Amino acid sequence: MQSIRIIGPGRAGTSLAAALSAHGWDVVGFLGRSDDLTHGALGVDVLIIAVPDDAIALVAAAVAPRSETTVVHLSGSLGLDVLAPHPRRGALHPLVPLPNAAVGATRLASGVTFAVAGDPVTRALALSLGGRVVEVADADRAAYHAAACIAANHVVALLGQVERVAATAGLDLEAFLPLTRAAVDDVAALGPRQALTGPAVRGDWDTLSRHLDALPARERAGYQAGAALATQLAESAAPIVLAPTIPAVV
Repeated sequence: MQSIRIIGPGRAGTSLAAALSAHGWDVVGFLGRSDDLTHGALGVDVLIIAVPDDAIALVAAAVAPRSETTVVHLSGSLGLDVLAPHPRRGALHPLVPLPNAAVGATRLASGVTFAVAGDPVTRALALSLGGRVVEVADADRAAYHAAACIAANHVVALLGQVERVAATAGLDLEAFLPLTRAAVDDVAALGPRQALTGPAVRGDWDTLSRHLDALPARERAGYQAGAALATQLAESAAPIVLAPTIPAVV
């Protein structure tokens, strides 16, 4: 049984600790903000740095390197260089939201995708949780992580806009969630281009104009950005004549 210590007892760190403990790894404990990190790599096979991206390099530099210990970060956007001067380095990024330890641990072991790089222990960690493993090179990690943020964070932000705009018509978010779920199911079954419906596909520019006119001023830029993405997708999906631009924000 390989031993693991985690720096950062936040949502990601505690979720991963619970999942790994349940799947045969010896998680020996956590180090936090007030702890001396100098000997964090001592006596363990793997040291996982589960802190915000901007702090990873500083935390890694504070830990004395050990030739027998692999140091792993959980960032999706950073490469292995931030873990210098540690000789054995790895990156492990799960493509799943981790809102708390209980939910996070369950999701981590549900067959999700893990983006790995560096030391083979990262692949072993992911596979032990039943994960799907993809190798993402350092040069590709920023683009990979941008896609991850769009897939999760931006979707949540869009649903926040749905909630606000729906409220102006006297409706709540719950009324629209089946629509969102069905759209995501269609994307999974058909792919984005075939799943797209709505005015952008039909070339219905008058409808888009009415939408913009009906929206509060603070919501128009977000709507226009979404409409532009739908138009871009529609252009690649069907041989219809599209307007050169969508209505401008005023």
